[in-house]
Amino acid sequence: MRKEIIQISRDLPSLLITVAMPLLLMLAFGYGVRFDIQHVPVYVYDREGSQQSQDFLKHFQASEYFNVVKTVDNYSVLIQALDAGDCRLAIVIPADFSGQLKTGGPVSIQALIDATDNNTANVSISYSEAVVQNYNREIQFEWLRRHGQADLQPPLTVDTRTWFNEDLESTANIVPGVIAIIMAVIGSFLTSLTIAREWERGTMEQLVSTPVTPMELMVGKLVPYFVIGLLDTALCAGMAIWWFDVPFRGQWSVFLLSCTLFLIVVLSLGYCVSVVAKSQLAASQIALIATFLPAFLLSGFIYPIDQMPAVIQLITHLIPARYFMTIIRDVFLKGTSVPLLLDDLLALTIFALLLTILATRAFHKKLT
Repeated sequence: MRKEIIQISRDLPSLLITVAMPLLLMLAFGYGVRFDIQHVPVYVYDREGSQQSQDFLKHFQASEYFNVVKTVDNYSVLIQALDAGDCRLAIVIPADFSGQLKTGGPVSIQALIDATDNNTANVSISYSEAVVQNYNREIQFEWLRRHGQADLQPPLTVDTRTWFNEDLESTANIVPGVIAIIMAVIGSFLTSLTIAREWERGTMEQLVSTPVTPMELMVGKLVPYFVIGLLDTALCAGMAIWWFDVPFRGQWSVFLLSCTLFLIVVLSLGYCVSVVAKSQLAASQIALIATFLPAFLLSGFIYPIDQMPAVIQLITHLIPARYFMTIIRDVFLKGTSVPLLLDDLLALTIFALLLTILATRAFHKKLT
């Protein structure tokens, strides 16, 4: 262990990675990955140009989700703007808009949506429908008021209250998940170099000749990186809470327990890779592929697991990051206690035990 600590202190690039990578990943994901859709550029073709149609458009202008960029006077300009990507949503108001409203008949507003980004398109459709429904309610209320029935109340209303992420900000969902990604990458990447480094530097003979057991060797190699992993985790958690204003409602003991189990998993995995791959370059590449891609794609970090195909959902049960991702988000946003997280904690414990045993048996004190 003392030898490994000295080696780490002399390896300046690795030390820089342990500090720089968490900071860069937190900033990149925290600011770069957003599912919040705001200020969608909108072009408008108002064929009527009446006070009624302008009043309708003000509802789009007042919404934080839309930005009415330009009003055009013909249909072809609207199509060109969509083709060029100048707008994501184009609204066409019919020439008899106010007349149809006065007669009480249905009025169709055309909305052309750029669906090359299906997420933005789906959200734009939902927000557009919400704006239209809000305007529709105002029209209905005005009609009832003119006919002396303003006191009538709708038979059914929805009182919506959002829990755990009250402002519906994607940052509160993304940033805790980034901690899991960083722990997986940093832990496996650094430990994947431990044994491979001995082979490349010709010091494996000295290591094999020592009277330590394989278990003692693994513990001595991994404990320094375990401490580094905890420090990186504390750094990321501090950034999440004080920089990105993500609420932390859980217990620190639960957070520390889950982080400890997950660090044991990724460190053991990286150690196994280091034993198998006798090259630092190969070991680091294998470790990144084995941890980052599954953690990013199959843990629920970006894509909801319940929306994946059934076969992929079964495969996600073999990804330790899936369980840690659930725990860390629940601890941060919900303040979930241990009894409700028991299944995920138990799964991480099983993975930690299995990978620890595998890592211990993977190394043999032989030069072949």
